[in-house]
Amino acid sequence: MIFIAEKINGSIPSAKKIIEQKDTTKLLELAEVQAQAWADYIDINVGTGSGNQQDEIEAMHWAVTSIQEKFDVPLCIDSADPKVLAAGLAARDGRPALINSTKGSDKYIDAVVPLASEYNAPLVGLAMDEEGIPKTVDKRVAACEKIAAGCEKNGVPLENLYFDPLVLPVSTDVQQGLVTLDTIRAIKKALPQSKTVMALSNISFGLPKRKIFNTAFFHMAIFAGLDGAILNVLDHELVGAAKTAEAIMGRDRHCRKYSRFWRAK
Repeated sequence: MIFIAEKINGSIPSAKKIIEQKDTTKLLELAEVQAQAWADYIDINVGTGSGNQQDEIEAMHWAVTSIQEKFDVPLCIDSADPKVLAAGLAARDGRPALINSTKGSDKYIDAVVPLASEYNAPLVGLAMDEEGIPKTVDKRVAACEKIAAGCEKNGVPLENLYFDPLVLPVSTDVQQGLVTLDTIRAIKKALPQSKTVMALSNISFGLPKRKIFNTAFFHMAIFAGLDGAILNVLDHELVGAAKTAEAIMGRDRHCRKYSRFWRAK
């Protein structure tokens, strides 16, 4: 299970302010606390909804270079704009990075997949196509298969692919939890060499006691075959939920990771 720290994201008001002001001190404080927790990657999404493409390219370069001067933790370069992704990867200068993301459309596959090949970086593929997020499991898997075909064409191994089944809030559609879980299972069956990852907290948007809801869903998703999550790595109990589920699933030899995690607390 890989953990992708979610806090450096321009959609979060506190992070938006840091990015817009290019406050390097506060950026590094936010990166450090996540790096010292359980982050395998720190997500860097500088999209604030303000400014233009060039502003976002410059913000990505600033964020990536500032963090990597101080910390060795791998970064997840996160943007819907291929040019912003390219700027972040160039700034990494060969250091470990995860690309987040492409979707199952020719436009995005042609623009993003070659970056994964050029930088030999793992890639997140979204289970969506030109029309948006499909309602059915079959269509979501079809989008993933299209991305996989594009990767094979560009020499990107399927082992480097992390498919995001896309989590929509159950508060808007009570069936969305089941759709996500069934999509994870279907991806693992159709593309067994690939991995799966998701933004965990989306599932509980608009509901009370979100932490309890997220934890229950996390356990179910791991059972379905989840390999990674974008989450709050500072939430010790949530990370512990993953350690617990993996031990129950037989993924933790002699429960060593589980024991080490809780003893460390």
